[in-house]
Amino acid sequence: MRESHRRVLWIVFTINAVMFFVEGSAGLIAHSISLLADALDMLGDALVYGFSLFVLARSAHWQAVAALVKGGFMLALGLGVLGTAIYKVFHPVMPDIETMGIVGVLALLANLVCFFLLYRSRGYNLNMSSSWLCSRNDLIANVGVLLAASSIYLLASRWPDIIVGALISGVFLRSALNVLQQSLQALRAQGSPPVARTGKVRHW
Repeated sequence: MRESHRRVLWIVFTINAVMFFVEGSAGLIAHSISLLADALDMLGDALVYGFSLFVLARSAHWQAVAALVKGGFMLALGLGVLGTAIYKVFHPVMPDIETMGIVGVLALLANLVCFFLLYRSRGYNLNMSSSWLCSRNDLIANVGVLLAASSIYLLASRWPDIIVGALISGVFLRSALNVLQQSLQALRAQGSPPVARTGKVRHW
């Protein structure tokens, strides 16, 4: 089971690292806050999966610590995206919807692969559960990017991009707080993660 998880984590780590560069470059070229937000999410997830690989063969205490670090990354990304969205309110630039659409679809397909790879292992322990949660958030962000691109086209307005960027940050912040809460509970239990031996894990 551990080797299976290791293979899955390496695959999703590679996908997210590559897509960070693709979406980040596209976001800068297209002046899209929602694409940049999704690219930052990809970077955060690549770091998250890297931590997951590091603690895969370690104790429950280390897995709880890794989940705490993941929650911290998610919180920082959410605040960063929210700050960028506020900046765009006062520095208006119309995004390139064609680039947003093409890259948004590519990112959605990449994250669907990650989501289904992690889905079967989401209830195994806190480490895999928090990794799956990051993948789920990616899908929400991807759909948001595509909705923003469609809305910009229909309304000829930059506001959908800003609004979606702010909403994506809200998803990050909510998930981050939940991951941090569960990780702290696990650490207080002296290394026993909040995962029952029945395999049940809370998902947010």
